[in-house]
This record gives sequence, C-alpha cells and structure tokens, in this order.
Amino acid sequence: MTTNPPTSAATSSTSTAAVHPVDEVPPVRQLAAFGLQHVLAMYAGAVAVPLIVGGAMKLSAADLAYLITADLLVCGIATLIQCVGFWRFGVRLPIMQGCTFAAVSPMVLIGTTGGGLPAIYGSVIVAGLAIVLLAPVFGRLLRFFPPLVTGTVILIIGLSLLPVAGNWAAGGVGSADFGAPKNLALAAFVLAVVLGVQRFAPEFLSRIAVLAGIAVGLSVAVPFGFTDFGGVGDADWLGVSTPFHFGAPTFEVSAVVSMLVVALVTMTETTGDLIAVGEMTDRKVERRSLADGLRADGLSTVLGGVFNTFPYTAYAQNVGLVGMTRVRSRWVVAAAGGMLVVLGLLPKLGAVVAAIPAPVLGGAGLVMFGTVAASGLRTLAEVDFKGNHNLTVVAVSVAMGVLPVGVPTVYARFPDWFQTVMNSGISAGCVTAIVLNLVFNHLPLKGRSAGEPRSAGGVD
Repeated sequence: MTTNPPTSAATSSTSTAAVHPVDEVPPVRQLAAFGLQHVLAMYAGAVAVPLIVGGAMKLSAADLAYLITADLLVCGIATLIQCVGFWRFGVRLPIMQGCTFAAVSPMVLIGTTGGGLPAIYGSVIVAGLAIVLLAPVFGRLLRFFPPLVTGTVILIIGLSLLPVAGNWAAGGVGSADFGAPKNLALAAFVLAVVLGVQRFAPEFLSRIAVLAGIAVGLSVAVPFGFTDFGGVGDADWLGVSTPFHFGAPTFEVSAVVSMLVVALVTMTETTGDLIAVGEMTDRKVERRSLADGLRADGLSTVLGGVFNTFPYTAYAQNVGLVGMTRVRSRWVVAAAGGMLVVLGLLPKLGAVVAAIPAPVLGGAGLVMFGTVAASGLRTLAEVDFKGNHNLTVVAVSVAMGVLPVGVPTVYARFPDWFQTVMNSGISAGCVTAIVLNLVFNHLPLKGRSAGEPRSAGGVD
C-alpha cells in the first residue's frame, strides 16, 4: 500500500523539501504584502539622499522630483540585481539596495563648489567601477569577520539606526513641530499596533506586522491632519529617467578621490549587512558570494552615475525587517525591487507613498532597527568571553561606532577624507572591530600559547 505512491507527487515532495527558505517563492498575495512592507521600510531613507543633495545645491522643484524618481528606478534595478543575480553579480539573498548616506557630505561638497551634478556623476561612475574591481579582494578578507566581529558590527548597525527612527518618531528632522507630543503619540500607537499584530494575529498577519502598523497608523494620521495627499495631484503619471539628463559626466581628481574613499566605506558597510542577512537566513555568506554581492553594489553604483542618481549599498533597515518577520525569501525582496521600478516610472504612485508621515515610519522603525541590534547580541552569544580580550574588542568597537551618532560634530575639525570614514558609525565601528580582532586574536603575543587565540572565539 505504501510502495506505489504517484511518482510525480514523490518527486514534488522531495524537491520542495530541498528548497532553501531563501529560494522559496511565496504565493503572489504574500509576495505583494511582504514586498510592500520592505518598500515602506526603506522609502524615506531612499528619497532622503536626493532631497539632501538637491536641496543643498538649490535645485528646482522639477529637478528634485526628477532626482527622486531616478533614484527609485535605480533602487529597484539594484535590488533585483542583488536578489535575483546574474553571472557573478548579486549575493542572491533578501537584500534591499538604496543610496548610501556615506556619500552625502562628499557629494554636497562636490556639487556646491563648482563641479555640479556632472562632477558628482563622474566620480560616482569611477567609484562603481572601483568597487567591481575590488570585490574579489574584499571576498578574501572574509576570514577576518568571525562571530566576534560580525556580531559587533550587526549590533552597531542597529544602534546607529535607532536615532533615525527617533527622528522620524519626533516628526522628521527640520519639521516645524519636531518633538511635539502628538507626533510621539502617533509613533507609540504604531509601535503598539506592530507589537500587537506580531503577538496576537495569525501567522501570516504577524509576518506583515510592520505593514499593518503603517496602514493603521496612516488611517489615523489622515483625519488628524498629520498629512495630506495634495502633492499626489501635482505629480506626473509617467516619468522616465534618461542617461546623463544633467549633462555629460566630468572627472575631477579631487571629486574622484573623495568618492573612492566613500567606496571603501560602503564596501565595509555592505560586508557587514550581507553577513548579517546570511546569519538571519541560515545561508552564511562565503568568500565568493560576498564578492558577488559587492560586485552588484559596484554595477548599481555605475548605473546610478549614468541614470542621474548616486552610489548604492545594502540597506540596513531592511536587514532588521528580515530578522523581525523571519521571512527569508529573496523573491519577496525582488518583488519589492519591482515595486520600486514601478514607483520610479510612475511619480504619482511615488507621491502617495511619500505622503506617509514620519511618525508612522518612526514607530515601525523602532522595532525594525532594534531587531538588528538584538540580532548582533544573538551572534555575540556564540563568542567565548572567558580568559581573553574579546570583551574589550566589543566595548571599544561599539564606543567608536556610537560616538559619531551621539556627537555628530565630533570629527568636524578633521580632514574631509577622515570624516567620510569616521562619521559613519557603521564603518567606524566595523574598522575598529576588525583591527582590534587582529591585534588581540591574530598577532602572536608574548606569554600566549599558539592554540589560545583560536579557542578564544575571535578568529575562524
């Protein structure tokens, strides 16, 4: 009776069991809901970079709108390259791509000191090509990212993002009512909804707790006057970004050098994000896959320079969403990338998403970014802290990572290249963790036995 099951059914069962959760394709309904959740989680950060750079350069409203739609379009393409992948491009994990904040200060400096957008785009193209070429080198450095370093970096990523959620919850930096009790009350309400849905709702709903919180928060925000959709009517229905819209790129040495420094910073940050997602999805990042992920970053950055936008990197806020929802399918994030492409081609839809008030995003962000930090602590729980200096490595690295977040002007008197590296809490903490791990766990020290560093949990 059990010897003659249908052959096709047995084959199907075997193939289904063999599919890793990262490669599973959920039903269309879930793809749409989970993907939209990822879009909402990163949208504010994605549009912030073109708004900051364009605002500093005093661009017209039409040019600002063009930068935003171009950014959303390339965000989507970059995400698809990273998640779906082709040849040696793409880590093939659930990674959202967006403009890196590490490039904001250098780009503002380049754009406002005579070079303009063509000089920015020239330096971005060179930086992207450099990332593609350097990706295999970074891949060989993976052995210097043991749990001691990766756990510390993931923890710093979460801690450095929490002020972003705090600013959103207060109303958004620069808003006239920043810190008003009503803003914080709305953020707290959204946070409560997210937690309630995650704890008490059926499994599917609990996995879109962030989306549910944003939807409920928006339904409350509109009647209470937190936002309006007046800008939707002014937006165009169709907008296509064309190559070199602002003129042919120019290649100024100072601009290229500063952007190459940014490239090294973003490669370091992306390495931390890729390793974090690998840990969360039970598909650890190996040397080759790390190089493929960084190579996708480089290609996306080149596309950014061609299509009138900026350097791209993995978005840490979406790393938190993966950890919180436990939805590990890369096809969910690929669906989010497709939605971003549509938003980049249909500015009116982008205007609808842009109307979501900052406090609503802030309430959801507190959960997501806190989840990233908690994931770092979970990784550090695997590390041995007895009879070694690993606690010092974590303590100093976290301190260096949080320092520029808590005191943004701490390096204001240092050279621009130094600020580019150290003003990013993620890169500052990551570099510190790598160096201290080398010093305490790799270098032979007097009085230490040959086998001790490896058993201390600080190296592979």
